[in-house]
Amino acid sequence: MLITNKELHTLPASFGESKDIGIYVISPVIPGYPQAKFPGVVVFSEIYQVTGPVERFAGQIASQGYVVACPSSFHEFEPPTAIPYDTQGTDRGNRYKVEKELAAYDEDAKLSVDLLQSLPNCNGRIAATGMCLGGHLAFRAAFDPRVLAVVCFFATDIHSATLGKGMKDDSLERVKAGDLTGKGELIMIFGKQDTHVPRAGRDLIRKTLEDANATFSLLEVQAQHAFIRDESSKGRWDAALTRSCFGFMMELFERTVARDLGPRAGPAPEPAH
Repeated sequence: MLITNKELHTLPASFGESKDIGIYVISPVIPGYPQAKFPGVVVFSEIYQVTGPVERFAGQIASQGYVVACPSSFHEFEPPTAIPYDTQGTDRGNRYKVEKELAAYDEDAKLSVDLLQSLPNCNGRIAATGMCLGGHLAFRAAFDPRVLAVVCFFATDIHSATLGKGMKDDSLERVKAGDLTGKGELIMIFGKQDTHVPRAGRDLIRKTLEDANATFSLLEVQAQHAFIRDESSKGRWDAALTRSCFGFMMELFERTVARDLGPRAGPAPEPAH
């Protein structure tokens, strides 16, 4: 499916000096059908904002028939341009990650969903995904009942609860409190060789989700951190595995947001033995 070039939308926000957030939107296009409507997907980026790899990832989703919104996560500190994949850029991104208020991250997610649902080519059914920092932000987006499906790629800082200013987030505490129970479906994807999220961290995330009776799958693959990034990945990009995980993600999106299933009528029946 054809897609548009990314378009920058600027929305007022409550945090930061500029009080504005830039959100890039990439849309599918079907020639001859100018009033076509599509589901929406929020793509949360790494600490480098909307880079080439993130834009290409978002474009692939858009080409499957989804309106994609990519928020600039550090609009409080930077314009909505990519931060370089170098030592200085990494240091900047990591500094911003723990200087930004947790409430500001959540507001960014809300504004991204608000934007998608306001667009004339979006049907209002929303999913979310993200990688690294963006994986954690997508995880938190799942608390929003409007978000029906979420896929998190190697989400950082969930197990350590160290996202945001003060490095003390409440993501897993909110899961324990039931904020994911009875909501959308979640997929967590981790590389088993990911030094950012060790086995104990993955086990903690799995147990917390299981104990909360959240609807989720946790997939562990033979890969390192950032294995889906096709640029400056320090030799860790695995194109074949990325393609497989992308298919896993699209199956969830197609099953949950690509179709209007109506309201949930209750829990699924117990499986037969």
